[in-house]
Amino acid sequence: MDSRRIDSDSTVDMVFHLKWKSDGVAHTDGYQASRINIWRDYFPQALLAEINGKQAGERFELRLTSNAFDQDYAEQNLFQIKNNQFDPQSTLGTQANPAAGRFYPKGILKSVSGVFSANVQPFRLVNVNNGNMRVDFNHPLAGKEMVLSGIVGKVENKKTDRGGTSVDWMEVLTTGPGMQARWQGQQTDFLSAEALARDDETSDTLFYSEPRMVQHIDDTAIEMIKNTYGRFLENDMEVLDLMSSWQSHLPEQLSFGRLVGLGLNQLELEKNARLSEHVIQDLNLNPVLPFESNSFDAVVCTVSVEYLANPLAIFEEVSRVLRTDGYFIVTFSNRWFPTKAIRIWKELHEFERMGMVVEYFLGSGGYKNLQTYSFRGLPRPHDDKYFPDLLFSDPLYAVWGQKA
Repeated sequence: MDSRRIDSDSTVDMVFHLKWKSDGVAHTDGYQASRINIWRDYFPQALLAEINGKQAGERFELRLTSNAFDQDYAEQNLFQIKNNQFDPQSTLGTQANPAAGRFYPKGILKSVSGVFSANVQPFRLVNVNNGNMRVDFNHPLAGKEMVLSGIVGKVENKKTDRGGTSVDWMEVLTTGPGMQARWQGQQTDFLSAEALARDDETSDTLFYSEPRMVQHIDDTAIEMIKNTYGRFLENDMEVLDLMSSWQSHLPEQLSFGRLVGLGLNQLELEKNARLSEHVIQDLNLNPVLPFESNSFDAVVCTVSVEYLANPLAIFEEVSRVLRTDGYFIVTFSNRWFPTKAIRIWKELHEFERMGMVVEYFLGSGGYKNLQTYSFRGLPRPHDDKYFPDLLFSDPLYAVWGQKA
């Protein structure tokens, strides 16, 4: 093990995990931070004291409240505005409708003190009532108790402090997390009018009539998905790969008793050597799964949930075909076929999308032990077609639950 220890002259690589809970749902948000400059970058003093003296491979854990990053809950940040002060079309060109529990950029608000038109910082719309709206300007994690854990990677002595910028790492770690939770236990209104409509409403069977042998996410993101599935899947399990294609992003070392792929293109599914059998079905036309109840140990859905036009019915069906305690694991990133994704998916913040999938689980019933997971900050492979235009790997977002 490298014997260098963290001090004020160090640059450090570190993997962070922020864990917190809301309304019975457990959340974990991960981030790989590279080239942290201990002298120049910002950390809360408690965190700086915790990591000081650590060396590569060592772990740490610290309990935090939101005041540790100057985001404690403040009642004055919860206030009312008039309906006509909410104008999504004014500056940002969005057609988003006001919906309770949703997040919007502050720049759409008019005549609110301290808000300017280019402000993209999110605020939460709490409710709409009698010509007024109640909004919450508190940070999404305000008032939450959190555990920040991490593992130290490479530790080096910094070469120079000339130039460069200072990074507030707590701001990086907490920008996005919190937005996947309900506001004070109230159901978020994701499914208002036309939310599930799509730009292209022609038959999905027609859209997928030609095989699309494309890789939707980069290799690093695929490995993260495999690792996520590997936490739950075991040898000899009977697994359903929902909305499958020519690839199933499942751990190679596992040998399943049965692996069924349900998708839309015959040639794609035939090319998928992992599948023991496959089924062609358009779930947006027929949401009833052609399997007996209690017939699978696990169901996975990879980078496809954004295409479901009747998600609650599908989640109910998955619960039916799962065995008790079986897992339904949904993974996605920030890339999709834009004309076939539901309209609201494109309006939501990336972390809000996890909240929407949580509502699918809750709204369909039949699930327990719900969890969300995100991971960002990994480097994009140098041989990826989007490198160096995109330096970071596609982020991973996941939501899972067990059949009750």
